[in-house]
Amino acid sequence: MAIRLHYTEQGTGFPLILLHGNGEDGSYFVHQTGPFAQHFRVIAVDTRGHGRSPRGDAPFTIRQFADDLLAFMDRHGIGKAHLLGFSDGGNIAMVFALAHPERVGKLILNGANLDASGVKRSVQVPIGIGYRIARLFAGKSPKARKNAEMLGLMVHDPDVKAGELSRIQNPTLVIAGEKDMIKAGHTRLIAESIPGAELSILPGDHFIASKNPQAFNEAVLRFLLDT
Repeated sequence: MAIRLHYTEQGTGFPLILLHGNGEDGSYFVHQTGPFAQHFRVIAVDTRGHGRSPRGDAPFTIRQFADDLLAFMDRHGIGKAHLLGFSDGGNIAMVFALAHPERVGKLILNGANLDASGVKRSVQVPIGIGYRIARLFAGKSPKARKNAEMLGLMVHDPDVKAGELSRIQNPTLVIAGEKDMIKAGHTRLIAESIPGAELSILPGDHFIASKNPQAFNEAVLRFLLDT
């Protein structure tokens, strides 16, 4: 059964859907919504089980989140939209574009990864340990069960092969921070695997949209407004 995702909306024009990262909600894009709304109908969605969106009963996976996005677009009469995804939101956008390219205008992947190997070990090892601990207690604690689901996304998903990315024909911007938690070589691999994709590396870490919004917004708008 489809769930109703919570969202906020600002601006008019061609739709631009913002997809947040793991454990966050649409408010992550507080520094983007206003500037982008000067040019687009900006829709910030809370992913299933995040923010004010219900968990529902479906699997807690990146592919399910992509299915949720399709249902959301259908429900709101959005035939096509630009997608900007951050971290797990970038993974959702990537999986969605592979499955439904005709529903995507331009694609922006910020700090996305193909699988767990793309994350620096200093970050991924604690995630893996935390996931195993949370799973041990998931049967007894709702909090542990939720933690296991959230961390599981970063352990098992999105599981996309680099070769699959050649199917993405949408104009794409791959953007990351100089000190991102995603390995620099992995970010380059994603950009090089998508035909014609642009690569932008900005000063900052994984959270450049939040911590370096001026540079991030300029790079994104330059890409989106370029005809």
